[in-house]
Amino acid sequence: MSKLEEAVRKIAEQQTAERTPVWMVGEQLKELLRDQPELAEIVLEDLDGKPEALAKCEKKIKEFADRNKKGHFACVIPAEAERIIREFFGLPKRGERPAEPRGKPMLNLVDFL
Repeated sequence: MSKLEEAVRKIAEQQTAERTPVWMVGEQLKELLRDQPELAEIVLEDLDGKPEALAKCEKKIKEFADRNKKGHFACVIPAEAERIIREFFGLPKRGERPAEPRGKPMLNLVDFL
């Protein structure tokens, strides 16, 4: 199973019933990973052992919506939700490359020359 497939499976495991806020966060995160599959490993690190990751991310999005409420109406546009999701999971901004992997640092033999 690829890292992308594994990440999508773990996201689906944390999603609640369809059309709920947590489900929608999961769908947006899956779409983000389809566009940038190289980010799957970072997301996997955040999902492993954290069964409430999507729910906690959704709370961050709701907090943002509540802070920016106009009258009785609160919403978050997709770009704002994506920004919050990226920040929550430590993903780079769209178009930026991911930082070095979080695990063991890569050894570059050129450094020894």
